[in-house]
Amino acid sequence: MGMTEIQSIGSLDVSTVTGGPVVRVPVGATVADAARALVTHDVGMVVLGDGDVPSAVLSERDIVRVVAAGRDPADVAAAEVASTKLVWASADDTIDEVAERMMEHYIRHMLVERDGALVGVVSARDLLGIYTAGAAGE
Repeated sequence: MGMTEIQSIGSLDVSTVTGGPVVRVPVGATVADAARALVTHDVGMVVLGDGDVPSAVLSERDIVRVVAAGRDPADVAAAEVASTKLVWASADDTIDEVAERMMEHYIRHMLVERDGALVGVVSARDLLGIYTAGAAGE
């Protein structure tokens, strides 16, 4: 097929689907603060702190666990329940590579870096949107 072969959607750089701005909450934020940030920006994950390389992320799931445990989100520090095991993608990883890594780690969001700096977040929802759009276009 050679050069005329249509590039599969999964071989595109993940940077083509990296969502909007990274949403950050201060290191001292509560889980309630983080929840408000998720709702305000319509995202599924926030980054704690404002450094180039974040130390932790907090997802919808983390917040749900706090509520399910009967704790008051306004009384729980985001840092206490945030995940510090960060899984990174490079801006020039392919969509397929990132999707595979998400499945390996059972996660729904990945931080995307370029030259060591955080440039975005990609969610499973973003990837699903791409795959379904690609299938519809065939």
